[in-house]
Amino acid sequence: MKKKERIIMLFDMQSFYASVEKATNPEYKDKPLVVAGDPTRRSGIVLAACPIAKSFGISTVDRLGEAQSKCRDIIVVQPRMQLYIDVSMQIMRILESYTDLVEPYSIDELFIDVTNSIHLFNTSPEELALAIQQNILIQTGVWSRAGIGENKILAKVCCDIIAKKNKSGIFTLRKEELEKHIWHKPVEDLWGVGRKMRRHLNLMGILTIGQLAKTSLTLLTKKWGVNGQVLWQCANGIDNSPVTFSAHDNQKVIGNGMTLPRDYYTAWEIDVVLLDMVSQVCRRLRQKKVRGSVLNVSCMGADWDRPTGFSRQMKLSSSTNITEEVYAHSKKLFHQHWDGLPIRKIGVSIAGLESDEVYQLTLFDDQEKKRKIDQVMDLVKDRFGEAAIVRASSFTSAGQTRDRAAKIGGHYK
Repeated sequence: MKKKERIIMLFDMQSFYASVEKATNPEYKDKPLVVAGDPTRRSGIVLAACPIAKSFGISTVDRLGEAQSKCRDIIVVQPRMQLYIDVSMQIMRILESYTDLVEPYSIDELFIDVTNSIHLFNTSPEELALAIQQNILIQTGVWSRAGIGENKILAKVCCDIIAKKNKSGIFTLRKEELEKHIWHKPVEDLWGVGRKMRRHLNLMGILTIGQLAKTSLTLLTKKWGVNGQVLWQCANGIDNSPVTFSAHDNQKVIGNGMTLPRDYYTAWEIDVVLLDMVSQVCRRLRQKKVRGSVLNVSCMGADWDRPTGFSRQMKLSSSTNITEEVYAHSKKLFHQHWDGLPIRKIGVSIAGLESDEVYQLTLFDDQEKKRKIDQVMDLVKDRFGEAAIVRASSFTSAGQTRDRAAKIGGHYK
């Protein structure tokens, strides 16, 4: 019996943040609009631009000042992250009315598998995608595009390269038609190929997606390991991973990073931010009932034209989610590699995750006391909010906890 071919769709919301703002503010409908961070701080960067704004050459790589110079009449809206999350959840509920296999890929991209539910609608995949597209538009005011394929890679590539440029916003890409529709495109159009990878591939004489698809898999894996195999599979439309709502349950890394509101010059200022960030990371570890054994600390220098910085990791002697322990190791790791120059960005993450239900007791360190302190702080924050109880250092000029408590994803709610 012939195996049923899967029908996978990737729905991508056009200029999502900007579209939500226009949907909630009809007076902006026919005007150029961008969503951007606070222009008085480093976060004054374009996060989303509506199609009208993009027609002036504005893109999400622009700083706000650059965008305003390209279009003097542009409307600037500060992000409202909670609103965008709410609309994203509304869109997910719409998709769940067509299938139970809905997998969020990002806040504005979602995979669905309608293989076993499309017969309920007595329609073709393209007609079903059109019905879903119209449903999303009617209920949220957001225009979506849909790539359709037999697996997630085909759906993603189809959406990014073809559907987004189609007037209808919908296209089906079959594996046997990759050469016709995709392979002639520049290699940087492929999902997973950034500027650095494009440069490496170009130096190898690989300029198009088709050339990448025909490159020896052995050569690519020898050069880039599993990443080389992933690139080759993307170019050839190969992907056996299922669409599942539990795809992101098994998190492998928990971390936090932020662009600082100003340049940080001194060790004490950096230590304050490190403690703030470690506190947040360890709280998330405890919420997920895990602890980690691999610590990574990174930073980026303040010079925009000649960026410096580092990313270093260390294996801890034992897994932990205790704030005081992780902070001590983070501070040590940071100062081992910091060149003393001002920094503008810093990050902390923990990997090597395992359940925190069982842990090793130590004779010479009162870990139980430290755990109880963390537990009490967690209980207070759970009940009264993230900024209800903070360390004294967070009240200094370098502290960021209170400001970040009012934000989601680094932007105000």
